[in-house]
Amino acid sequence: MMKPRQRLLTVLQGQIPDCVPVAPDFSNMIPAKLTGKPFWDIYLYNDPPLWEAYIDCAKFFDIDALMDGYFPLTFPEEVKDEGWEDYIVFESAGRIVTQPGRRSNGKMEWQPWVDVYYIADPPTMHLCPAKAGLPDMPTRWRPVEGRKPVDLGPEGLKRLKQKLGDQGLLGIFVASTAALGSDADIYNYYDHPELHQQWAEQRVEAAVRRYERVMSMEVKPDFICVGGSGTLVFQSVKIFRQLAFPAVRKVLELAERDGMPSHVHSCGPEKALVRIMAEETSLTVIDPLEEPPMGDCDLAELKRLYGGKLTLKGNLHTTRVMLQGTPEDVISASRKAIDDAAEGGRFILSTGDQCGRDTPFENLHAMIHTARTYGKY
Repeated sequence: MMKPRQRLLTVLQGQIPDCVPVAPDFSNMIPAKLTGKPFWDIYLYNDPPLWEAYIDCAKFFDIDALMDGYFPLTFPEEVKDEGWEDYIVFESAGRIVTQPGRRSNGKMEWQPWVDVYYIADPPTMHLCPAKAGLPDMPTRWRPVEGRKPVDLGPEGLKRLKQKLGDQGLLGIFVASTAALGSDADIYNYYDHPELHQQWAEQRVEAAVRRYERVMSMEVKPDFICVGGSGTLVFQSVKIFRQLAFPAVRKVLELAERDGMPSHVHSCGPEKALVRIMAEETSLTVIDPLEEPPMGDCDLAELKRLYGGKLTLKGNLHTTRVMLQGTPEDVISASRKAIDDAAEGGRFILSTGDQCGRDTPFENLHAMIHTARTYGKY
């Protein structure tokens, strides 16, 4: 029987593994819940860091872990120290709110956003203070104390790969399919059409620099990530092609040259993105291929059209099936996905984006067991 790492490498190479790999998307809430700690311990205090909690969770469920960019690899030249530090500006039994501040000319100045950390949910980042029920300028604050230091550089990546071991593969972000990710970004795009070409070129230059830096490390990732959550939510296909695609395509060309697998995660509508990636790039694997109403993907159709070019990863419904369904519902949905997409290989059974915090563990076990038994070739 193959180990998860070998099974994933086999399927990404277009070959047939011993069974369908299975990797439900529980990159956040399930690992945090499994620690038994308040979620702010993980997200604010790095106790443990989320990526370490994920590996512990992957081993607990014994999945084929495809860690697509969970570790925020950062090089020294990418860090700009402008003196900002996080301060706790509000705390209660259910949440902790931080705001970046710094002392300038004897006075405190503050960034115009806050980050909200919850006891049992992932944080809300870069929120307008008023939406958190707070003033723009805090009236009281204290430093964040007890935050555990983490090494986000090459040595940190090396230790993380050692911790992951044979449980799976680890990817690192180099570029993103999402150039726009907020209302402000959209306004900026339409207000400055004269800058679009410049922005696209800058993204290509930055992506190439980062790719070369990643590939110069002694210990390299197992694959390269170029996705972005909600690519076609804040962007039209035209905007994607204009701003993001040039950098993504360039990185994929470099990855193909170096024999490095590549990965796109993009929740929400994704059918058009799958077509572009299959027909115009050498991308290796794409997920989560969400079905309506959250997305627009039909797994069987995508397999028929693009299954010879792309490894498809998806796409059990995360609420109707995984959260609200019974183990029997999960088994049925898993079998259908395997029937729709496993023939000939190039398929990883997964969920249509993130599993909710209260997803029953028996449903996750049912999904995994189905892949290991029914997913035989």
